[in-house]
Amino acid sequence: MSGVQNELLRTLTKVAKALRTEGIPFALAGGCAVYARGGPATEHDVDILVREEDAKPAVKALVAAGMRAATPPEDWLLKVYDGESLVDLLFRPNEIPVTEETLAKAEELAVGSVTLPVMPATDVMISKLLVLDGHRCDFSELLPFARALREQIDWPRVREATAHSPYAEAFLVLVERLDLLHPTTLTRSA
Repeated sequence: MSGVQNELLRTLTKVAKALRTEGIPFALAGGCAVYARGGPATEHDVDILVREEDAKPAVKALVAAGMRAATPPEDWLLKVYDGESLVDLLFRPNEIPVTEETLAKAEELAVGSVTLPVMPATDVMISKLLVLDGHRCDFSELLPFARALREQIDWPRVREATAHSPYAEAFLVLVERLDLLHPTTLTRSA
């Protein structure tokens, strides 16, 4: 594990402690959730799902824990930094509001030295596929994720949730063609 990955895990521990201390419900998403479920480590950032009404209190809790707030241009997340480690507090990723029901899907898993709620691999895959567009269509992070966690992913649900995206469709065809899963796995039985 690299120094950046160790820093992200330390940041994740601080985030979990601060949010739990304040009673703010949250769940780990993104690359750190992939890592928590047995996938490749990330060096990018820590993605935390929170409800919109909890986003500003979450920033306040993290600033009180020694992090610094940053103003993002986007209107669907807030950002804080722990040193050089970025934490994204996502409350409306892909224009889908984070709700109590969203957070209830998370499963408590050990990640480094902390146990915290982690989103299911299926939900993380859906979220990552919905980000793809004509300007961001890089499968290089998604392929190792799909390979490592393929048994944890409900592929028919992924196909259904991303059906409107030609980029997601292209990725799903690639996953099939690379034999990362049996082709019939992506279709629901009647």
